[in-house]
Amino acid sequence: MLQFFQFEAEFVASLRCIPMQVRYKLDTCGVKLKLQHWFSFSIAQRQHLIELPCITDDEIKVYRDTLRSLVWQHFNTYPSDLPIAENPVWMQIESIPISILQHAQELDVKISSSQWQSLNPLKRFALFKLSTSNHENNNFLPALQEFGLFP
Repeated sequence: MLQFFQFEAEFVASLRCIPMQVRYKLDTCGVKLKLQHWFSFSIAQRQHLIELPCITDDEIKVYRDTLRSLVWQHFNTYPSDLPIAENPVWMQIESIPISILQHAQELDVKISSSQWQSLNPLKRFALFKLSTSNHENNNFLPALQEFGLFP
């Protein structure tokens, strides 16, 4: 899942922010990684976290252990845990999350079920994260455009 989005382009080359693909893995393995943690990692460590797979149960465990170890090395404490959703909303292709529909409606965009279903899990995850109230959502419209959901 080595995929960077165009809306991340301004910071992805320097890896100064946590890319969506890493955020996806964090939610998958249940680790709360703070930006402070990310900044403390070397570029090589950040790149390793991007490239390290996190799909199978064994990969998820390795990813979680790797993250926890890196944070321990830099801060002498472990990162907080995140609850791991049994059936995350971005994996549910039969219904579009309300937060996405509301943000799209504010932009006069209608997302159809077939459009939602055609997106891969990482794209659905990105839209969900960009639409949640506790996240700065200035990349929501660029993401809609990049994913072909808005002209």
